[in-house]
Amino acid sequence: MQPVFLLTDIFVYAILVFVLWYIWHVRSDRNLRANWRLAMKRPVAMVSSMVLGFFLLVAFTDSIHYRKVLPSEPGQAIQYSSEANSVLDEILQPLATARERSYSEPLSAVAFRKETFERDGVSVRDYPRLRFGGKHLDQPELQLSTDISQRTIVALGWGTCIVVGVLMLGLLLASYRSQQSLATVASQFMHGKTEWPWRSMAITFTLMTLAICWVAFLSQVYHVFGTDRTGNSVLVFAMKSVRTALVIGGLTTLVVLPLALLLGVMAGYLRGWVDEAIQYVYTLLASIPDVLLIAASVLLLQVFIDKNQGIFETSLERADARLFFLCIILGITSFTGLCRLVRGETLKLRELEYIQSARAFGVSTPRVLWRHIVPNLMHLVLINTVMQFSSFVLAEAVLSYVGVGVDPKTASFGVMINTARAELAATPLVWWSLTTAFGFMFLIVLSANLLADAIRDAFDPRTRLRNASSATAPTQEVAA
Repeated sequence: MQPVFLLTDIFVYAILVFVLWYIWHVRSDRNLRANWRLAMKRPVAMVSSMVLGFFLLVAFTDSIHYRKVLPSEPGQAIQYSSEANSVLDEILQPLATARERSYSEPLSAVAFRKETFERDGVSVRDYPRLRFGGKHLDQPELQLSTDISQRTIVALGWGTCIVVGVLMLGLLLASYRSQQSLATVASQFMHGKTEWPWRSMAITFTLMTLAICWVAFLSQVYHVFGTDRTGNSVLVFAMKSVRTALVIGGLTTLVVLPLALLLGVMAGYLRGWVDEAIQYVYTLLASIPDVLLIAASVLLLQVFIDKNQGIFETSLERADARLFFLCIILGITSFTGLCRLVRGETLKLRELEYIQSARAFGVSTPRVLWRHIVPNLMHLVLINTVMQFSSFVLAEAVLSYVGVGVDPKTASFGVMINTARAELAATPLVWWSLTTAFGFMFLIVLSANLLADAIRDAFDPRTRLRNASSATAPTQEVAA
């Protein structure tokens, strides 16, 4: 196979490298390590991190693209497919190729609407059998519920075995490291008397494992989340949409962060004409409606792509370029709030005694900014950045809904919601596409918001002492 690196793939890898570097930096910084420990000791923070971690894993597997080798005669040069696939595409290929004619309800064996077809040589109007869903059933009207129940029991049984095995391994490891008996460790775990919220993490792991096993087992013979108008699996489209949502949130945040930090610090510390110029720039941008500016920019990009087809080899690269450009435009139009916040905090910091002492001793301005100003702003930047992530995920859905978001061929929650507009007006009601998009977006946004609240409480000096006192209450601890 031939590796393919899209624009957004490169930035996904860059974000991953940055996260790994930041983890290493936190391990070497005592204050940061203490704040993160305080945040992650909250059960809601660890649960949210596990859910986001699962979605990040899905997005990363969908960011490893490659072209398959085409069959060729002996002696011929190796040829590759014109379209690029991802690792997630390979995992979901059985579901992606199991297409139906049109709509079908979740866990159904017949089509959603009646059609006229021949049965035993007689023309009838009835619900036709699906090509994939429940094709192993001879009499779906009698066998469907029983088959689903049996497969559910098997799936939950396998999931339970996995959970029990992992929990037993974890308890044995904790018992070995703490030099305590297995019964003592298990009792502390069951009563929640541990340093880290292992009980909450175990419950979350159990629910996630059971849900994944159930979907995986039933997807072998059914469309668990139904199919859309073209007969494609809604589950496949939703899983592919996870990457789009996280790229929008992560890449846009990566654009906002340096712009807001650089301009805000310069405006607050240098003041004078620099402050006036920067204030004029972000006030001007804030005065223009975001939707109009984004719509105009995206339409201009689309015109450029249509006139320069040779720049992009495949439709995937064209759609990826539009997604990348949308992240840039969203970042440029969204940095103003954080820039104002950084500027105001810098104005306060520059008047403190240690900053005045550094300037009196002749420390250069770049060194003062880098060594003294920026580190004391990072708690505000981190809190604001995490909280903005979920707003960018929602922004993509709104923009795609009004037709100025990602390419219509790109899998995204906004495209699913936009498609569901006509489906909600249909008779009978097609409800599963909108419900699936809402459920996935709800989990991503809720997890990001809960994690942001925990980080805010840990890094905000006004609440840090209160949380620290509650976290250091006398408890029996199990070594991590």
